[in-house]
Amino acid sequence: MISYYFQLVYENLNSLELNMSNMLFRLVLSMVLGMAVGAERKRKGQIAGIRTFALISMGACLAMLLSIYVPQVYMGLKNGDPGRIAAQVITGIGFLGGGAMIHMKGAVRGLTTAAGIWMTAIIGMAVGIGMYMCSIGATLLILLTLITFEHYEKRRKLGQESKVVSLTVAGIIRNIDNYRAVFDANGVHLSTFYLEYNYERNQTEINFVILTHAYGDILPVLDRVSEVLPTKKLTLSSQVDI
Repeated sequence: MISYYFQLVYENLNSLELNMSNMLFRLVLSMVLGMAVGAERKRKGQIAGIRTFALISMGACLAMLLSIYVPQVYMGLKNGDPGRIAAQVITGIGFLGGGAMIHMKGAVRGLTTAAGIWMTAIIGMAVGIGMYMCSIGATLLILLTLITFEHYEKRRKLGQESKVVSLTVAGIIRNIDNYRAVFDANGVHLSTFYLEYNYERNQTEINFVILTHAYGDILPVLDRVSEVLPTKKLTLSSQVDI
């Protein structure tokens, strides 16, 4: 008797014809999968977190359900045409992904979150059409990519990020070769620099835009930079902050 009910529930959830129970199940499953990806992004301090990813996944799932349900009920097509309404989800979700990057003041940051938003919407669509195992597998692969590969990058010290080293030094500086030598000796690439002379105070403000390892320790390099010339002030910031 129990196996009969399980078989009945299984057939109902996997039915090509939409009904209240399998639609609610798909919405709940899409919410859970979206929350799983959102929890990882929130752990990294991203602005898009659990609620955002859950809503994106459910919204994409609902769009797919609607795309199937309308022709199924009003046009007599058993399987519907899931490509009509759902096709616009991929285009529309691009605006959310773009917004995640624009929030970072136009710099190329938040790109992983934007890709996660796009992927989560596709997962929601897959749940909406009944591809349960594929959706769960895709979610697990996303988490594997975001978590496991992050530890691998940290261990191997892969990837670079842009930083700005701002200095205020005594005197009017005409040559930065000594600073360049310090950066080269420590494996830090100097992209460009900006100088501002203050003749009234007889001091120079220097902004070095550098590329350094994303998971490396830059503090020893800053100590050596501050020793090149008498330094009144030193600031390290992300390029996005300037």
